[in-house]
Amino acid sequence: MVPDSAQIAELSVQTSRSSWQTRLETDVAAGFIESGQWRGVTLFHQAAYQARNRGTATAIVDGEMSRTFAEVMQESQMLAGWFRQLGLVPGEVVSFQLPNWSETIAINLAACICGLVVNPIVPIYRDAEVEYILVNSGARILFIPETFRTTDYVKMVENLRPSLPDLRAVVVVRGKENRSGFLSYGDWPGGAPLPPAATDIAEKLHDPNAVKLLLYTSGTTGRPKGVLHSHNTIQSEIDAVGKFWGIQSSDVILMPSPVTHITGYIYGIEMMSSFGCKTVFMDKWDAEHAADLILQHKVTFSIGATPFLRELVGVLERRGETRPSLRLFACGGAPVAPDDIRRAQAVLPNCLAFRVYGSSEAPTVTAGVAPGDPVELGATTDGAIVNSDVKIVSSDTGEEVCDGAEGEILVRGPEVMLGYTEWEDTKEAFDEDGFFRTGDIGFISHARYLTISGRKKDLIIRGGENISAKEVEDILHTHPAIAEVAVVAMPHERMGETPCAFVVLSKGGGLTIQEVHDFLEESKLAKQKFPEKLILLDSMPTTASGKVLKHVLRAQCGADF
Repeated sequence: MVPDSAQIAELSVQTSRSSWQTRLETDVAAGFIESGQWRGVTLFHQAAYQARNRGTATAIVDGEMSRTFAEVMQESQMLAGWFRQLGLVPGEVVSFQLPNWSETIAINLAACICGLVVNPIVPIYRDAEVEYILVNSGARILFIPETFRTTDYVKMVENLRPSLPDLRAVVVVRGKENRSGFLSYGDWPGGAPLPPAATDIAEKLHDPNAVKLLLYTSGTTGRPKGVLHSHNTIQSEIDAVGKFWGIQSSDVILMPSPVTHITGYIYGIEMMSSFGCKTVFMDKWDAEHAADLILQHKVTFSIGATPFLRELVGVLERRGETRPSLRLFACGGAPVAPDDIRRAQAVLPNCLAFRVYGSSEAPTVTAGVAPGDPVELGATTDGAIVNSDVKIVSSDTGEEVCDGAEGEILVRGPEVMLGYTEWEDTKEAFDEDGFFRTGDIGFISHARYLTISGRKKDLIIRGGENISAKEVEDILHTHPAIAEVAVVAMPHERMGETPCAFVVLSKGGGLTIQEVHDFLEESKLAKQKFPEKLILLDSMPTTASGKVLKHVLRAQCGADF
């Protein structure tokens, strides 16, 4: 049975099922509303506008398949009808662990129509991470592929199901066979699309301050932290960056970054609805294929991790080709060498390539080179600060330092998260003035350009993916042959960084790198987190108080921190 308009209205004003405490009550949040930096616009407002006014224009290209804005809305309304038929109410969580497939766009919009919270999960995560996220979020629905790359997601979820009492349904996307206990995407029992009248009412009743996105990021505590964003925080980011970069409906976005990361989510799933531009998905990075897609679709903009830009430029250099349509390439997620940017400028003469800086908590703190500023700043800095107040403070005293001096980067602005799922984590992450402590070290130059010079947080950034050293250490500490262990970042030619494990053996113990991998495999940890090098020590270098001197270990494995 399809709910009528009155039922939709009744459901939409129910108290949210989410019980997270957020920063909405602070004076800082009130200021964003009063200043107009939070416009009160939701994704549904934007998507409905595109469906009405540019319905026949292509919204998404996914391999050989494409969908118009009207088709995206139709698919989303069907899925929203099924969510309602299941009895989901605003504030409940819908998770998806999918590659860059077009279904993610419909899932995200359908969740928005119903006032649900969408929770993208990185496809590389395995049992340990997925179980924690689904339990911590209380997810009601989970969308997964049958298989992707070498992973059987159905088998993984079957193993986890007994520990997930909140999960009502698991939907397999692009499956080849029906699995007992699983639904197939597009087969919605009892579901029917929400009628236009119902969706119009839902549009008016949406609370732009409500949590709409729950994204888990690796934390220095070892467990993932759930980052909470509202419609307002995400839309503020899109408004500011879209204006800075001059995004228009004529732009074509190539999206190789995972849509389960904040970068891919914003620029791959959400931005098309704000500007009416076409987006081309890649579910696996391949530089040769990316070069072909840019040519085929006349791509104008892309954003990705450091290896993406480096490898794309390498392909074009070998081919002796250029791509005149490409005008912007934003590069971040891992340290970017100035030479990578300069090579890109040489091969792509119409393209401005630049470094950007942000995080799940504060998506785009910098956005490259401002109009009229020297292009070289895109190579030598991490970009101009946009839509944020940034202050640099002494890591020792917490006092603000002068421009040009190095210190910890603190950020405040309308796109900064509402908080974490755990209020204690939120309180620790912000100072008394509402600035978010990024844990990164850097300095400001040229009046408003930020340069990242190091990290205070104990994280390893492998190809744009944050890896908690403590998470890996906690597992390895349980190995009987290991007395002490420390995991640090080691330079990697392609990925930027990768984990390296330093181990002090238990008396009489022995250990090989393969045995380390086998042990971590048994723990169901994602393989991307496995150390690629094992170094055995007689003793750990420590301070007088016993704290491991990780900078000494980084230097030993070749890192220049």
